[in-house]
Amino acid sequence: MRASTPRETTVGELRNGGHVQRSVKTEIRHNLLDRLRSGEPRFPGILGFDETVLPHLERALLAGHDLVLLGERGQGKTRLIRTLAGLLDEWTPVVAGCEINDHPYAPVCVRCRRLAEELGDGLPVAWKHRDERYGEKLATPDTSVGDLIGDVDPIKVAEGRTLGDPETVHFGLVPRTNRGVFSINELPDLAERIQVALLNVLEERDVQIRGYALRLPLDVLLVASANPEDYTNRGRIITPLKDRFGAEIRTHYPLELDAELQLIRQESDFADLGGVPAEVPDHLVEVIGRFTRLVRESTAVDARSGVSARFALAGAETVAAGAVRRAALTGEERAVARVCDLPAVVPALLGKVEFEVSEEGREQEVLEHLLRRAVAETYRRTLGAADLSGLLDKFDAGDSVETGELVPASELLRRVGQVPGLARMMERLGMSGESPGQAAAALEFALEGLFLTRRLSKDAADGTSTYRT
Repeated sequence: MRASTPRETTVGELRNGGHVQRSVKTEIRHNLLDRLRSGEPRFPGILGFDETVLPHLERALLAGHDLVLLGERGQGKTRLIRTLAGLLDEWTPVVAGCEINDHPYAPVCVRCRRLAEELGDGLPVAWKHRDERYGEKLATPDTSVGDLIGDVDPIKVAEGRTLGDPETVHFGLVPRTNRGVFSINELPDLAERIQVALLNVLEERDVQIRGYALRLPLDVLLVASANPEDYTNRGRIITPLKDRFGAEIRTHYPLELDAELQLIRQESDFADLGGVPAEVPDHLVEVIGRFTRLVRESTAVDARSGVSARFALAGAETVAAGAVRRAALTGEERAVARVCDLPAVVPALLGKVEFEVSEEGREQEVLEHLLRRAVAETYRRTLGAADLSGLLDKFDAGDSVETGELVPASELLRRVGQVPGLARMMERLGMSGESPGQAAAALEFALEGLFLTRRLSKDAADGTSTYRT
């Protein structure tokens, strides 16, 4: 929640109010230290980096370094960079109407210096919230020096000003983020001649625009992201630019399963799909998390490409969507995901994985195998030691149970009948409710686990599965 905007509207009022000018890096250093001392979260929403990435990041920020985050795709680099704006002061004064956010005490652009001389203590002041002091650019092949630094504004020239007039300059993204945090995503994708334009920003802290006799001392924290393979590969980034960054920080995928599961729950958007309450039980979230980790570790997958965290998020959302679809088609009031919703994950995620050349033609087979392993591992952890004799007894007389993606929960429960120990089974799976959807999800998971541990057999075809002894 934002605090109210400060009341000072002129530089005279600002001085009388005791405002002290601080650089961006000083703001961040002081505010980070305050949070370290108080125990307040420094980087909200960032999971799995507490003991690895964040200590390095904090040291870099305290040292006042511009920095590069190196990591494969989907490791949360951009998300982490965006939290840095939260370490700025909540409000900061700027010269009203200034394109590059000049501080009222020390304006640097031609317009603001002229106004300061003319108006003195009457120079008008505006206030910027820290959310407005963050700039970002994805490095693309068509990015130009004008985009980042600036260029001549033809409209101002057409108005009658001369080309030598500094006020004919149209400032780029970096100067417009003066007194803020600027991020360049995928830095190695910038052409070399564009990378050269950043050298002065990082070292001399100023910008040069075409042939203008213009020096603008910038106050900016520059942060970049890159893939390690691109960043360390000769020819993708110029050496002088590497040398000017104060810190290189490696990111990684979640090291522990718990962090992976927290990330899925935090970032997935399946609580309410199309107005239908959707629930993905914990054991299915765990299956998705284990599946993601198995794919990352698989020798069939190109490790240099990585398997993004978005892989797991899209998997969880696909499972939830399957439950919502079933509820819509069968008239269920609540959509609860079940094991029968998992097979749809494989074709949905196939395009998110880069396989080794030797696996060409086997991609779907590889993912299906790893998904079965994930289900089996989750089953062993949750129900492996449980007494499932009450469920197995249902098959003693040679009976079978058919389920599938369009079989509603109430129908599945009717087909299975009363199962002794079902409540205990649901408790082991972390289900506190007693809804038919949850009961059906627990039963179907148990049936699949019994099949994968070779205590039942299964025939699968056209979205239906029939379990028997």
